[in-house]
Amino acid sequence: MTMPPPLMYGEENTMADFKNKVVYQIYPKSFKDSNGDGMGDLRGVAEKLDYLADMGVDYRWLTPFFVSPQKDNGYDVADYLDIDPHFGTMADFDALVQAADAKGLKIMLDMVLCHTSDQHAWFQRALAGDEKYQRYYILRDGRNKKSADDPGEPPTNWQCAFGGSAWQWEPRLRKWYLHLHDVSQPDLDWTNQNVREELANVVRFWKERGVAGFRFDVINLIAKPEVFADDTKGLGRRLFADGPHIHEYLRELVQNAGIDDMMTVGEMASTDLENCIHYTRPANHELSMAFNFHHLKVDYKDGDKWALMEPDMAQLKQLFSAWQTGMAEAGGWNALFWCNHDQPRIVSRMGDEETYRVESAKMLAACIHLMRGTPYIYQGEELGMTNACYTSIEDYRDVESLNCYRTLLEQGVAEADALKILAARSRDNGRTPMQWSAQQYAGFSTKKPWIPLAKNYPAINVEAAQKDENSILAFYKLLIKLRHEMPIIAEGDIRLIEEDNPNVIAYERTWQGERLTVFCNFRPTSVRLRHAFLQDFADAQKLLGNYPSMEECLRPYEVLAFYRQT
Repeated sequence: MTMPPPLMYGEENTMADFKNKVVYQIYPKSFKDSNGDGMGDLRGVAEKLDYLADMGVDYRWLTPFFVSPQKDNGYDVADYLDIDPHFGTMADFDALVQAADAKGLKIMLDMVLCHTSDQHAWFQRALAGDEKYQRYYILRDGRNKKSADDPGEPPTNWQCAFGGSAWQWEPRLRKWYLHLHDVSQPDLDWTNQNVREELANVVRFWKERGVAGFRFDVINLIAKPEVFADDTKGLGRRLFADGPHIHEYLRELVQNAGIDDMMTVGEMASTDLENCIHYTRPANHELSMAFNFHHLKVDYKDGDKWALMEPDMAQLKQLFSAWQTGMAEAGGWNALFWCNHDQPRIVSRMGDEETYRVESAKMLAACIHLMRGTPYIYQGEELGMTNACYTSIEDYRDVESLNCYRTLLEQGVAEADALKILAARSRDNGRTPMQWSAQQYAGFSTKKPWIPLAKNYPAINVEAAQKDENSILAFYKLLIKLRHEMPIIAEGDIRLIEEDNPNVIAYERTWQGERLTVFCNFRPTSVRLRHAFLQDFADAQKLLGNYPSMEECLRPYEVLAFYRQT
């Protein structure tokens, strides 16, 4: 049958602006180099606006390009109100916003408000003895100290995200300072109203420069516990994630910065469904949506990121079911994603980067883009870019990966095995340069890039994808178009089906007499279902698929989506 024209979004549809939007994440350092120094920059982003406009994406999320010593690739901010010279100038940023607006593209910035760089003026003033700025950070005496100059022991047993204690002794202060991330990233003390006002001013500054949305980095870690104590069951994360006053702090930030009508997303570390419902329910005036990472830990053996195992599909299905239905029933909203600058490439992780790279990349994309929530595309994901497959520690740049490598060797892990673990898990897998063409350096730069390219760029690149009407890129364009045009994708209810099948994620969306049914095979083998496609969906339109025909089974990494009016 012929599918009826979908109901277009218009005056009769008053749904929130972000529900039918798609966000494209840009890691500027690796996106496009405009000046031949081997590092991407803001002018490079501007050069590729036509590419993004042609894809149809609505927002471009740019990871931090603020002044930074780059210990954590820009997430260690030394000046929130200025641009690092490596990325350009404020004039370059203003020109980018203006050019994007002319093409109907909106800018979303990444705000790192949990911590600063230790090079930030606030921390430097604290070190110089300014008591006002010492109160901007979390400073504590050590335990069992014998004198003022004796460090004693760290105040708690908390561990930082990159390994080792979350506390650093600072002899100039005679105190320990808290850093939940790298030692160069001291945490800010959000109990201090001056800190909260300073950060609201930062957000307002960028809003006034034309920014249309904000992503808040590890924002649920800003509210520390009222009593600092050892974690007897873990590394501390459960004690300071979603802490006291977090919802109060977010409401205050949104109100004081004047961003309640803007699209906002919070990166929520070690969060739970209940809190994310609260963060994203519109009546609470906190955030538009939230990232959670539970679905990207299903291949962590015993919860350890650096211990490899095959993805636990039963757990993945259970998580999608709980979060999709739980958020829908309570009025919350999900941010949908597989990849970002902190994650390995999903086609290498849960797909097949060799035999079924194209099929698995398309299936993985459709799986989340047709769910309830706002989808995020990470640069290169639309090409099916793979992990870097580095074979030498010299190729890595990420502080977390380098720390992990040292730790693994200290634990007696063989060098080859340690490199195998990094090849699967390192954040640098998502930070290799964007592959624009088969030319030298993948068209990213005219100079050797700051980090090595993935070696398969001559075959996997934008120019090649644009010439293939069946490319992964073309499939992403279709998914974006469908979300823009079909309210059922943005607004529909969701119910997971085939829940007893460990190899398949399947679900139904319903909305105003319409039904969308999606089947995704996560295995490199064919799978039979209780549905007989040719019979059960004879009266439905095949909305999309990644094989040209249909059979009475799901082929390797196949996705099928059926639409019908009921």
